[in-house]
Amino acid sequence: MTSFKLNGKPFTIDTDPDTPLLWVIRDEANLTGTKFGCGIGQCGACTVHVGGVAIRSCITPVSSVDGEDITTIEGLDPNSAHPVQVAWQDLQVPQCGYCQSGQIMQAAAALAENPDMSDADIDSIMTGNLCRCMTYTRIRTAVRQAANAMKGG
Repeated sequence: MTSFKLNGKPFTIDTDPDTPLLWVIRDEANLTGTKFGCGIGQCGACTVHVGGVAIRSCITPVSSVDGEDITTIEGLDPNSAHPVQVAWQDLQVPQCGYCQSGQIMQAAAALAENPDMSDADIDSIMTGNLCRCMTYTRIRTAVRQAANAMKGG
C-alpha cells in the first residue's frame, strides 16, 4: 500500500511498488491532465509536483512518493487562476496543448522557488520540457508575465 496526498486529498493505492506515478495518477485517480510523452523522463509532459518540486511522473515509482504531497495540473489551481495559468491563457501559449500541463507545472515550481529569473534562467529551467509546436518564445514570455504577477507587478 502506498499513501500520499493528491491535490490535497488523501489517496491510497495497492499496486506494484514500481508502477510509475503517472499511471496511478491517470488510470487510478482518473486525472488525465498529466500526459504521457516519452516514458523516459525526457520530454516533461508528465511533470507534477512532489512536495513543491517538479518531477517526471513517468519515471517515478509510486512507492517513492509514500507520504508525500503531490500536485497535478488539476490541483495547481482548480479555477485556473494560478499566475502561470493566467499568463498561458493571456498570451495564448499553446497550439496543440499536449505538453502544456507539464510546461505549466515546471514553470510554477521554478517560479515558487525564484520569481526573479532572467531569460537565460527561464530557458535553462524549461529546457527539459519539449514543445513540438515550438512555442518557446511565448512560453518564456508567459513565465516572465507570471513572475511579475507573483511579485505583485
